Amino acid sequence: MLHAPRDPRTSLPAFGQLPRTTDLDEVTTRVLAPNPSPMTLDGTNTYVVGGPDGAVIVDPGPADPTHLGAVEGVVARRDLDVVAVAVTHHHVDHAQAAADWAHRFGARLFATTPAVAGAAGTVLSDDDVIRAGPTSLRAVTTPGHCGDHVAYRLDGGALLSGDHVLGRGTSVVAHPDGDLAAYLDSLRRVLDLGPHALYPGHGPELTDDPSAVLQFYLDHREFRQQQILQVIEQDGPSTPGEIVAQVYAEVDRVLWPAAEASTRAALQALTDRGQVAPDGDRFQR
Repeated sequence: MLHAPRDPRTSLPAFGQLPRTTDLDEVTTRVLAPNPSPMTLDGTNTYVVGGPDGAVIVDPGPADPTHLGAVEGVVARRDLDVVAVAVTHHHVDHAQAAADWAHRFGARLFATTPAVAGAAGTVLSDDDVIRAGPTSLRAVTTPGHCGDHVAYRLDGGALLSGDHVLGRGTSVVAHPDGDLAAYLDSLRRVLDLGPHALYPGHGPELTDDPSAVLQFYLDHREFRQQQILQVIEQDGPSTPGEIVAQVYAEVDRVLWPAAEASTRAALQALTDRGQVAPDGDRFQR
């Protein structure tokens, strides 16, 4: 009998109850975009990081004028000079407004690919630093959720984790752009960094024992892989859809397509390790 790992996040605010704007620490303000959904949770978290001598906007999110107005309100209230816009990854709920906002604020755009950074932007590599006055954000490449994902470590030790770690639930690792082996390596790397807080791309901030959350993420992925192997052992050669119908039987069916994409990523990792073998779209031991 397999036992699911315990999620240490036991005191989160109710879904839909996150404030539109929250000052998380002395340099970081979260602005919640009005795009809630089963995949974006409460909505996309945009972060404004820095002070009057320089600030960075991380993950502008959707091209929504209401959201832009809320971020501009934070910039005005805190008397900030926005010098950079940074993106954690190319997905539209994080990057859609990035180029327009960089132009609007007269700021440089930072991302890990030329496609997102644009001709006038800067392509980041691991350990590169974005400087905004006395504030700096250090790039921590965290591929897995998708190939171009990067997190940003703040001077005080908090990590802007994008979709690598979420405030609720777990991240989707969607095959083929998602790579489970790379994702697990990235989780271990972030765990080794020991961030004192995780500021995720969706959901509430995680300040109570972030290391426990990261370990839960690792344990959860191992649990899902063991569930997949159990289904194949019991039922014989199985398709990803058949596996999802059993492993995710208690999950809202609206999430099954995302679950199947993550299951395909897990099956690829199991195939690479020689634990399962593909036969067309069926997998066997």
